[in-house]
Amino acid sequence: MTAVRTTPEAAPPITAAHARRRSLALVGSVLALAAVTAASLALGTRDIAPADVFTALADRVPGNPDHAVVWDQRIPRTVVGLAAGAALGLAGAVMQGITRNPLADPGLLGVNAGGSVGVVLAVTVLGITSPLGYIWFALGGAAVAAGVVYGVGAVGRDGATPVKLALAGTAVTAGATSFITLMQLTDRTTLEAYRRWAVGSLAGRGTETLTDLAAFLLAGAVLALLVGRTLNLLALGDDVARGLGQHLALARVVTAVAVVLLAGSATAVAGPIVFVGLVVPHLARALMGPDYRAILPFSLLIGPILLLAADVAGRLVVRPGELEAGILVAVVGAPVLVAIVRRVKLSGL
Repeated sequence: MTAVRTTPEAAPPITAAHARRRSLALVGSVLALAAVTAASLALGTRDIAPADVFTALADRVPGNPDHAVVWDQRIPRTVVGLAAGAALGLAGAVMQGITRNPLADPGLLGVNAGGSVGVVLAVTVLGITSPLGYIWFALGGAAVAAGVVYGVGAVGRDGATPVKLALAGTAVTAGATSFITLMQLTDRTTLEAYRRWAVGSLAGRGTETLTDLAAFLLAGAVLALLVGRTLNLLALGDDVARGLGQHLALARVVTAVAVVLLAGSATAVAGPIVFVGLVVPHLARALMGPDYRAILPFSLLIGPILLLAADVAGRLVVRPGELEAGILVAVVGAPVLVAIVRRVKLSGL
């Protein structure tokens, strides 16, 4: 007879078989993350043998070109990929949970669009063209956009419902996109600087940007990982969650703050990379089940696997050049999005 463990936090029962599957998925994901991290350090326009990578990490030799590539190029973009992928994956899981929308991603709250507006204003008004210079404008723009979306969505008797938040986010994103297009058409400098940032890339991003944003990323991750029980309750519906003592307005504010901190920081560092926040929660849900206390930490693990794998693939497919990670993620994410839409439609949700 299969043992079943029930929990009081509105989570479904966990069978022994399901627990084993979770354990296997966790081990497999850890191994996959280690593999893509090693590949990110070794592969590229200049392939470096694993032994040489290990030697470079353990005992760097000044003047050795392979060691210089590992330390000056590969390590920074790998660290950025790990951080940005984890942040986007976790933010997407939170967004899908709070909105109860399987197509939600950080862009739903206008985070990407707001960050893009911040970058455009930094370039156009202040003449800032380096990633380190406009990360704060990207983060600030993301926060302002999310605040506007929540403020608009909260108007009315029912407050900030998932549908109203989605509609407000769509409207803000449309307006921001129009503004960005106008700025690019009227200023060539803005066009060139924004085009390099907006494609979404891990190349050329130094670890100093992550150092500046580390506190925001950490705070966002802690907040997101603490709302698993809340998201389980909200999955039952607003009325049931309210009846079980959940403060809906507070829950939505906390989750919105977590999403802004995570997705805003990731966007500021790597550009508006799409589909990571959409695809990762579905992979986590398929492996972990519907319990958000398992989905959230697993999304934090899968996100960097997807982003680093796309970055490594982009270095190899058009050598000696490379494709940006944002392009490769979109190539993978587009058919996944179509599959999700078809499944939702067929299931009647």
